[in-house]
Amino acid sequence: MAHSPRLVVYAALAANVGIAVAKFIAAAISGSSAMLSEGVHSLVDSINEVLLLHGLRRSQRPPDRDNPLGFGRELYFWSFIVALLVLALGAGFSLYEGVNHILSPEPLRDPTLNYIVLAVGAVFEGASWWLSLKSVQRRKGKLSYFEAFRTTKDPTTFSVLFEDSAALLGLAIAALGVYLSHALGDPRIDGWASIGIAVVLALASIMLARESKALLIGEPAQPKLLAQVCSIAGKVKGVEAVNGMLTVQMGPDQVLVAVSAAFDDRLTTVEIEECVRTIEARTKEARLPIVALFVKPQTPERWRERLRELDGTGEP
Repeated sequence: MAHSPRLVVYAALAANVGIAVAKFIAAAISGSSAMLSEGVHSLVDSINEVLLLHGLRRSQRPPDRDNPLGFGRELYFWSFIVALLVLALGAGFSLYEGVNHILSPEPLRDPTLNYIVLAVGAVFEGASWWLSLKSVQRRKGKLSYFEAFRTTKDPTTFSVLFEDSAALLGLAIAALGVYLSHALGDPRIDGWASIGIAVVLALASIMLARESKALLIGEPAQPKLLAQVCSIAGKVKGVEAVNGMLTVQMGPDQVLVAVSAAFDDRLTTVEIEECVRTIEARTKEARLPIVALFVKPQTPERWRERLRELDGTGEP
C-alpha cells in the first residue's frame, strides 16, 4: 500500500504528541535532564509535523494571477523553518539543560518510570520510523539513501525520517545516560547524555537545512524529466534540434521549463508559434509536472554561448 507524505506526517505527529507528554511527566518525577531534553525534542518534533502539514496544504493551492507558477515553494520554506526549529529549540535547549545539569548536578530519583517511557517511546517512534522508511524506499528506486536525500524534490518524508532517526538515537542516549547516572551515582552523566542529544539534533538540523536551502534557491529538475521534454520537442515537425533546456523545481510536482530549440529557417513566425503550441499540448498529454513551459528559438551556437556564460568560463 502506498503511503502519502501526509499520512507519514500524521503518523509521526500522533506518536510525538503522546510521547512528549509522557517524557515530561517522567522528567518531573525522576529529575532526569536527558529525559527533559527528550521531552522538548518530542515537543519540537510535534510542532515540526504541524508546520509540515501546513506547508503541504498551502503548497497544493492552484496557481492564480498573482502567483502564476503556483505555491510549491511554500513547502520548501516551511521545511527550512522546521530545520531551524530543530536546531534552535531542540538542540539549543538540550545543550543548555545538559550544561546546567553538569554544573549543578542533582541526584536522580527512581528511574523506573523513565525506562518505561523510553521503552514505549521507542515502540511508537520505531513504528513511525518504519512507516517513513518504507515510503522513502518506494520513492528512492535504485538510488542510495544519501543520493535519494540529495536529489529529492519532496523534503516531507525525508524530514520525518530524519526526525524519527534522531528521536530513536536520542532515546538510546537518554536511556544510557539515565542508567549510567543511576548505576554509578554520578548525575553529571545524565547531563552529558543531554549534550549528546543536542549534538544529534544539531547534525540532523544542519542536513535538513542544507537540502531545504538548495530547494528554496532553485534546483534543476530530475534528468528523467529533461529527457522526456527533449524527446517530445524533438519529434515536433519544424523543430530541427533541441539545444537544451533550463529547469527550476518550483515544488515537489511543479517544474518551470525553458527550452532552447532550433527551428527550420523557412518557417514563418506563425508556424513557429504553432510548433510551440504543439510542444505545450504534447507535454500536457504526457502529464508531466510542468507549471510553465517557455520555448525560445535559438541557434545551437547561441545556446552553447549561453552555457559558457553560465559556467563563467567564457570558453567553449
